Amino acid sequence: MLNKYEGIVLKARDYGESHQILTVYTKNQGKVSFMARGSKKTKSRFGAVTEPFTRAHFVSFGNGNIATLSQADLISSHHLLRSDLLLTAYGAYWLELIDKTTEEKEADPFLYDLLTSLLEHLEQKKDPDILTFILELSVLKTAGYTPVTDRCVSCGSGRHPVRFSIRQGGWLCERCQDQDQNGILVSVASIRILRILQQVDPHRLGKIDVKPETKEQLEKMIRGFVEEYLPVRLKSLQLLEQFKKIWT
Repeated sequence: MLNKYEGIVLKARDYGESHQILTVYTKNQGKVSFMARGSKKTKSRFGAVTEPFTRAHFVSFGNGNIATLSQADLISSHHLLRSDLLLTAYGAYWLELIDKTTEEKEADPFLYDLLTSLLEHLEQKKDPDILTFILELSVLKTAGYTPVTDRCVSCGSGRHPVRFSIRQGGWLCERCQDQDQNGILVSVASIRILRILQQVDPHRLGKIDVKPETKEQLEKMIRGFVEEYLPVRLKSLQLLEQFKKIWT
């Protein structure tokens, strides 16, 4: 049985001396895996489509434990990402986040299109932190954990936000801030931008200028949500943080 996919390579694992098992996030079939026989050989016809970030049309056959790749037509290699260590670190975190939070063969065309668009923006060197926030918020939404950004999560008022409570799932106003002494001190601007990032269309993403202190608040809020509510621990995130300390 032949299966056709449009997908992005999340990872490639060596199998034997010359083969690889690819994990690919596809538009209409979700996450799938198949074997690329002989892909590690110098003259392999699959050599160009087994690298992470690669987007291609794939054809596989077989109904057993794992299908076999029979054809692949490159759409985009994203080779510029692999030539920049910092961009590679950002992209690696994205791919691992998708891999660890999605199930086999559960399609999410929106998330696929989002990842496709964000990789293109990353290759164009748009702000990688903003792009990362957009992906993290979308993954949280898919998992059912969307931060409340339009009102105080406790009393429901529209008063100015003072703290952001990871535990309670959104911001707290001045009257309610004592309900979470460990809440993150935030500005009105950071909550406003957080709300924008939850709704932004990545295909129409322009330049978003964010002050360093606002970006720091955004990272604390969003990353705190990811660590609290998503049952994953990502090695690539630790690597990304190390690279950011060196180059930013």
